[in-house]
Amino acid sequence: MIRKGEKFYLIAGPCAIESEKQLFETVSKIYQNIDYLRAGAYKPRTSPDSFQGLKEEGLKILAKVAKNFNLLTVTEVLDTKDVQLVSSYTDILQIGARNMQNYALLKEVGKIKKPVLLKRGLAATVGEWLSAAEYILSGGNKEVILCERGIRTFSQETRFTLDLAGAVKAAQKSSLPVIIDPSHATGEKDLIESMTLAAKAAGLDGAMIEVHYQPEKAKCDGKQSLTPREFNELYEKL
Repeated sequence: MIRKGEKFYLIAGPCAIESEKQLFETVSKIYQNIDYLRAGAYKPRTSPDSFQGLKEEGLKILAKVAKNFNLLTVTEVLDTKDVQLVSSYTDILQIGARNMQNYALLKEVGKIKKPVLLKRGLAATVGEWLSAAEYILSGGNKEVILCERGIRTFSQETRFTLDLAGAVKAAQKSSLPVIIDPSHATGEKDLIESMTLAAKAAGLDGAMIEVHYQPEKAKCDGKQSLTPREFNELYEKL
């Protein structure tokens, strides 16, 4: 479990599980430098025509590859009906930004005995984010990790605006660990390193970073994914 103030954790892996080969090739090059493997089996995409993930087959691939490298895993759950299934394959359940205020889903993951990584909604205040975490905590699940993944502002220079000050404020107001997702927040691989270093300097607890062994061929979010070499270079700087 990610603990507040213990170390700077790194969660890394591809946005989506595309195949066993894709996941294996990516993880084989970074596994020594990560604390958790992240990869999506269920993908909430803006367009219904975009890649939606491999679903349970993706979960099986995730579990197999993680076992091969002795890694713990993080993956997203989208629906209350899938909570038990997803939790049977992964170590940490992720609640994405679009579901931060899906109270039925928050209550459901509050019942399970596995950590939950809760992303901040793209238009949520810090207070609303912390209130969403309370839904999980009040269900009896005390293992909650907060993840700042960028909010929507008037700025068009980046995909979203990474609110580092808001993340630090959340850490000050809560006893929960707080990490960032610079990949989704910026949408640009060239900004990931500086934002991750800034998060560590600010005293936050970690970062979740997208890594793909062939970003130019990724089925989603290739533009914001580091190559394994780039990720390992960032690890050395950290």
